[in-house]
Amino acid sequence: MPLLGSAQTSHSTHAHGANAAPDKASAMPTPYAGFEQRDIKSLSEQDLVELREGSGWGLAPAAELNGQPGPSHLLALREPLALTPEQVTAIEQIYAEMKAQAQLAGERYIEAEAAIEAGFRQDQLSPETLRELIMAAAQARADLRFVHLSRHLETPPLLTPEQIERYNTLRGYATQDPCDAVPEGHNAEMWRRHNQCD
Repeated sequence: MPLLGSAQTSHSTHAHGANAAPDKASAMPTPYAGFEQRDIKSLSEQDLVELREGSGWGLAPAAELNGQPGPSHLLALREPLALTPEQVTAIEQIYAEMKAQAQLAGERYIEAEAAIEAGFRQDQLSPETLRELIMAAAQARADLRFVHLSRHLETPPLLTPEQIERYNTLRGYATQDPCDAVPEGHNAEMWRRHNQCD
């Protein structure tokens, strides 16, 4: 009898613990809470808006933070930078081409992520198909990043060293730490996420 009693006590204790754990876990917030409402789980509504508008989407810090300004922000700062009419015209052309190409590349990336989403939703993915879909999405994102970063190669030759230095100051890069200040025109949450700020 004592053995039976011990077994019953042990079983009761384990059962209580097993029941308690899910209750505790379900009360804990998770990083993905709310994401299940998204049409494409990997992309927020803000992501979709920025991609479809051809916005930077935080893809250009490698250029932006190394003294090679992007056309969008140069045009926004044309007055404090004292850009000449010739500079403005050239930068406007670069920006128009970049925006058009970024919108097309952004749509391809959205479609690629939607395909991954659909595969999981339908529960019909093989590892081979999943790899193909992931590679397609990675290529689309790489193409999009190239569209934005390549324009940062075109703008510095149009500017004077003084204008570039002034640009960096106006954009808050004097500290060399992108986490210290979110530049004007950037989504704060996305900027900190892409720059891996704490």
